[in-house]
Amino acid sequence: MNVDPAVVSRAVAVLHAGGVIALPTETVYGLAGDATNRAAIARIFEIKGRPPGHPLIVHGHELAAFEGFGEATPALHALAARFWPGPLTAIVRRGARTPLEVTGGQETVGMRVPAHPYAQAILRAFGGPLAAPSANRFGRVSPTTAAHVRDDLGDEVGMIVDGGPAEVGLESTIVDLSGGAPALLRAGAIPPSALAAALGCEVAPREGGDVRAPGTLPSHYAPRARVVLVAEREREPERSRREAAGERVGVLTLPSEPAAAARALYAALRALDAAGVDTIVATLPPDGEAYAAVRDRLRRAAASS
Repeated sequence: MNVDPAVVSRAVAVLHAGGVIALPTETVYGLAGDATNRAAIARIFEIKGRPPGHPLIVHGHELAAFEGFGEATPALHALAARFWPGPLTAIVRRGARTPLEVTGGQETVGMRVPAHPYAQAILRAFGGPLAAPSANRFGRVSPTTAAHVRDDLGDEVGMIVDGGPAEVGLESTIVDLSGGAPALLRAGAIPPSALAAALGCEVAPREGGDVRAPGTLPSHYAPRARVVLVAEREREPERSRREAAGERVGVLTLPSEPAAAARALYAALRALDAAGVDTIVATLPPDGEAYAAVRDRLRRAAASS
């Protein structure tokens, strides 16, 4: 992708003025502001309608950009060497430069180095880390295009940087390195087996615990329509039953290839919402690491129903 220097300059000017921009990453679009500017951080929470105790992820252009923001443990170095830039967030002990407003009051912080060319260019030109959750209303479907951001947030954002459709399409893998054995807190494009290979130890999934992480509430990533999960053989009968009861029903269909399914999921949910359906009938993809992130997002979306 060709990065327009004029776009980068405008985005950096908004950020230096304490504003908030929509920033493309390879996972989803983020709502980004200066990670050390409390007013910008407050504006992010205000735009999203995000609870103050729900932490943000800090983004930098390389591992060295996080000096003073989080503890650079040997495990973090090992993961950074293998997966950064890329769709991985590591949670470590908070450094003195990270405001507690970013961490939701916790002594831990999530850090990530995104791979998208615009994200890299803007972070480098800005000269410091940005705090950036997904650029949508809290709890709703994350945006994977600039148009999704405009649909959700309108003119509340100082600037929307259009970097095309997100390549990954689902939020980053989150691994907790803040104490004890590494643990997977959120499934993403990087599976536990790859994390284990880089760290030389098992990385088991963990729900609950003392560390709060973005996107791990039981109900999240939800469209306006209710999501109903059924076995594949029940999908068409479930649609027929609901239509007979007077509901407007859409059936979620995704590509069979795991990465393509991840890229398509949020756009498909948004399209069904735009079509005005009351209920979305969906089938979980097969078990296993390849589909873990899609399964996770669908379960959380259905928990809102």
